[in-house]
Amino acid sequence: MKPTSIKIIETLRKAGHKAYWAGGCVRDILFGIEPKDYDIATSAKPDEIEKLLEFTKPVGKEFGVILVIENEKSFEVATFRSDSDYSDGRRPDAVFFTDAKNDALRRDFTINGMFYDPLQDKILDYVGGQKDLDARLIRFIGDAHQRINEDHLRILRAVRFKNQFEFQLHPDTYAELKEHAHLVVKVSPERVRDELNKMIEGPHPAAAFEDLSDLGILKWIIPEMEEMHGVPQPYKYHKEGDVWKHSLKTLEVCDKNASRDVKWACLLHDIGKPATFSVEERIRFNGHTEKGEKIIEKIFKRLKFPRRDAENVKWLVKHHMMMVPLIEMPDAKARKWFLKEQFLNLMRLFEADVRGTDPSDMSLYDKIYDRYRALMDEMPEKPKPLLTGEEIMKKFKLEPGPIIGIILNRLEEEQLAGNLKTKKDAIKWLKSIK
Repeated sequence: MKPTSIKIIETLRKAGHKAYWAGGCVRDILFGIEPKDYDIATSAKPDEIEKLLEFTKPVGKEFGVILVIENEKSFEVATFRSDSDYSDGRRPDAVFFTDAKNDALRRDFTINGMFYDPLQDKILDYVGGQKDLDARLIRFIGDAHQRINEDHLRILRAVRFKNQFEFQLHPDTYAELKEHAHLVVKVSPERVRDELNKMIEGPHPAAAFEDLSDLGILKWIIPEMEEMHGVPQPYKYHKEGDVWKHSLKTLEVCDKNASRDVKWACLLHDIGKPATFSVEERIRFNGHTEKGEKIIEKIFKRLKFPRRDAENVKWLVKHHMMMVPLIEMPDAKARKWFLKEQFLNLMRLFEADVRGTDPSDMSLYDKIYDRYRALMDEMPEKPKPLLTGEEIMKKFKLEPGPIIGIILNRLEEEQLAGNLKTKKDAIKWLKSIK
C-alpha cells in the first residue's frame, strides 16, 4: 500500500501539484505504528485528480475528495480545503479550495493535522502536532469551541484517541469537552454506535468508558450506565467496589481477543442491578439478569445496533449467572448447553466476571471448563435430531402447538444423554411416555 500511495503522489507532483500524506497516517508513522490507510492531500482540484489518475470514484467530490483505486487498494485523495460554517454539526455548508496550511487549520486534533512528504522525507506541521505527539496530548486545533461545533462527533473521537494511544487531554480540550458534552445528542445514533464500538474494541475500553462518564458524555448516550455509580454490592463478595467499578473491572480483564459482543456483555452484565437493589439478609439483586436483558434491548435499539448483536449480548447477560446450575445439572442438559453456539462466549464472560471480582475464586469456572472438555470429547458436535416436529405430529396424530417443542426438547436431552441412538429408539421412547 505504501509504495502505491507514493506512486500517486509522484503522478500528482509530475503534473505540477503539491501532494503529501495527510492526517492519521502521518500521526501513526511518527508514533511508530504501521498505518492502515495512506490518505493523500493535494493542491490538485477534483477534476484534475480524475484526469491524472486512471481509476477513480467521486465519493465526496463536492468536498474535494476523490477515491483512487490502484493495485486493488483504495486511497482517499483530497484537495486542500477550508470550510464554511457547519450548520448541521457534521458537514461544512461549503468548501473552498486552498493551501496546505489552511487545510491543516480546519482539521480536528493537532496530532491529526500534519502532512508528510515521502519523496523528501519532510514533515509539514502548521499546528504543533509533533510537540503534542511527544507530550502525548490530545488537543483541538485552534478554537476548541469551533472545532466541536463543526462536528459534534469530535467529542467522542477525543475520548477514543486518548485511550487508543494512552494519551492525556490538554486542559483546554478537557474543559471544552465537559462544557459541550450535551452536543453529543445531535450526533446520529449510528455514528455514536460506531465510535463506541471502536472504543470497546480498543486497547483500553474500561478507561474510555470511565472518561465518558467523567466528562459528562455518557449520561447523554447511555444514561442507564450512569445509574450503576454508587450502587453497593455485598462487601464479602465484592471488595472491588460498587456496580460501576465491578463492571469496568470486568471489561478491563476481559480477554482482548474476545468478540465485541462479549466485551459489551462484560460492560453491561450487571446493568439490571440498580433497578433490583434490595437489602434482605444481605444486599441482593433478585431478577437483575432479566431486568438487564430488557435494558440492553432498549440501549441497543436506541443506538441502532444490528438485531443479531443485540440478541447475542442479551443472551450472554441473561445467562451470566449460570455457573452453579451448569455444575449441578445432569450430563444431558449440560451437553445441551455446551453445544449452544454462544457457549464459549459465555465462558469468556464467566471468566471476566470472576476476574473482575475481589476476591476472585476461579475454582467454579475451572470445574465447568473441565466438565465441558470431558463431555465435548465424547460428543464434539451436536447430533442430528432423531425425529422432526412434522414426523412427531404425523406419527402420533398431534396438532401443531407448544407440545411439539416440549417433545423435541425432551428427545434432544435423551439423545445427548446417550439413551437414544436411532429413530426407532426415539419412537419407542415416545410411545412409552405417551
